[in-house]
Amino acid sequence: MPFAIEIDGLHKQYKGAWNPALDGLSLSVKKNQVMGLLGPNGAGKTTCINILCGLVDADSGSARIYDMDCSRDTLAIRRMTGVVPQQIALFYNMSAWENFMYIGRLYGLQDNIVKERAQNLLERLGLEKHADKRVGRYSGGMKRRANIIASLLHEPQLLVLDEPTAGVDVQSRAMIMSFLDEYHKRGNTILYTSHLLEEAEQLCDEVVIIDEGKFIVNGSPKELVAQTAGCSRLEDVFLHYTGHSVRD
Repeated sequence: MPFAIEIDGLHKQYKGAWNPALDGLSLSVKKNQVMGLLGPNGAGKTTCINILCGLVDADSGSARIYDMDCSRDTLAIRRMTGVVPQQIALFYNMSAWENFMYIGRLYGLQDNIVKERAQNLLERLGLEKHADKRVGRYSGGMKRRANIIASLLHEPQLLVLDEPTAGVDVQSRAMIMSFLDEYHKRGNTILYTSHLLEEAEQLCDEVVIIDEGKFIVNGSPKELVAQTAGCSRLEDVFLHYTGHSVRD
């Protein structure tokens, strides 16, 4: 199976909403690919991710991860997928170690395995000296890095990241980007959303732009820039297809 993710004709209308969050969205992500899912506020990115993670049911259409149905095979998919939400999904009154041990047990991992994996990730992401501190005392960049570690303890093949560097300093962003590149080169797949288009241009093999719940265009950043008249960077391409109007 060449695809890690296959989305076909997804439609989702939330109760009370004027317009659908997803309106027949179709796209695919190849195995061992870094795919950027880009779009303005309200484009449907978070709804798409929530459906992939089994948190929201689509009204129609299908979503599959490694040929498993996202609405039925949720437990099997969770064992193969790591999710880094935009919100910090850690307990602020617990240390990083305590968080990781708790999360590892939720995945059914033995404590010694969690310790080994967490130690390696703490060292790689520069948190080994802060592992015993409460997460609530961490800086924004430290919280983001700890959030990534928590998603990788079960060694997933697919990593889904929603704004993983939002609000972090330059040094933390560089460390996170370098780590994600290494993770990808080990044969893993990444689905990544961000409003930082320079970051997407640096990290992603391919990007797909969606708007109003619909597929707009996809391709490598270089291809999209080259084929879109008057564009010299990915941000220009994004504005070309989604317009300059401010989205709330």
